[in-house]
Amino acid sequence: MSVHLHHVDLGGEGNPPMLVLHGLLGSSRNWLSTGRDLAQHYHVIALDARNHGKSPHDPAMTYDAMVGDIVAWMDARQMAQAVVVGHSMGGKTAMLLACRHPERVERLVVVDIAPKDYSWAAHRGEFMAMNELDLISLKSRAEAEMRFEARVTNLGTRKFLATNLDRTEDDGWRWTINLPVLTETLAVLEKNNLGQGDHYDGQTLFVVGGRSRYAESGDHDLIRHHFPQVQIETIAESGHNPHMDSRETFVRLVMGG
Repeated sequence: MSVHLHHVDLGGEGNPPMLVLHGLLGSSRNWLSTGRDLAQHYHVIALDARNHGKSPHDPAMTYDAMVGDIVAWMDARQMAQAVVVGHSMGGKTAMLLACRHPERVERLVVVDIAPKDYSWAAHRGEFMAMNELDLISLKSRAEAEMRFEARVTNLGTRKFLATNLDRTEDDGWRWTINLPVLTETLAVLEKNNLGQGDHYDGQTLFVVGGRSRYAESGDHDLIRHHFPQVQIETIAESGHNPHMDSRETFVRLVMGG
């Protein structure tokens, strides 16, 4: 059963549609600046995945379910086809969407992820930190970042985790993500969601961060197996978030420059 995804329109109405899919623990907010840059040539719409951002919480958290949500969102708007950009978890979703519903994907852009199994040890520390956080006694996001420090050494990551905290009506704090379901399904989200026979023959761009280990040179043959028309571009100075770390270069690559 699909859920009604929240979306943010980042501009460019009248241009060809582009859907942007964020990564695990992210939201459409992660794409506000880059999305507006891309809106020079596309009508850019950033979606919140189920159990993230302002989209509904649901006990099902699989790539099949997330693909179903996107197809239902497009159907509801009579959007036959779009350029689809996906980062990390969103990249895995975008790959599956392209392979299973190629007629809906005009062009595929995958950002710093590969069609393979992962074992994200760092994510386990992050989830432990979030689950250990006592929301009742919490006074601020800055305090949450400080409490995360024992489990999460990187300051940028601690700040990123804290973006998933929001004020309640009684001035307390709550998680905007569905933390219990995401914790339970992390192992599912880490797995390769493509079968040997999954292929997308349309135009495909993989943008890889040179300082990231999520997609490495040894993955190129695997990527080409599923996406034979792929162009693989590495941004040497970028980490796992090339759309943030090297925004100008990333936008140029996506635009075809």
